[in-house]
Amino acid sequence: MRGWQYMREIITLECTECKNRNYTTTKNKNNTRERLELKKYCKHCQKHTLHRETK
Repeated sequence: MRGWQYMREIITLECTECKNRNYTTTKNKNNTRERLELKKYCKHCQKHTLHRETK
């Protein structure tokens, strides 16, 4: 494994409206301590909604 892979953590993003876990991504756990929140498209709601980080 490369050095940057040890610094990053795999997280899942959950839709705040329908509670489905639609996306996975990585984040640097040293730089970003707080939970990630992104506006992404939810195929179940069929609109752009806020997605929050879950473990």
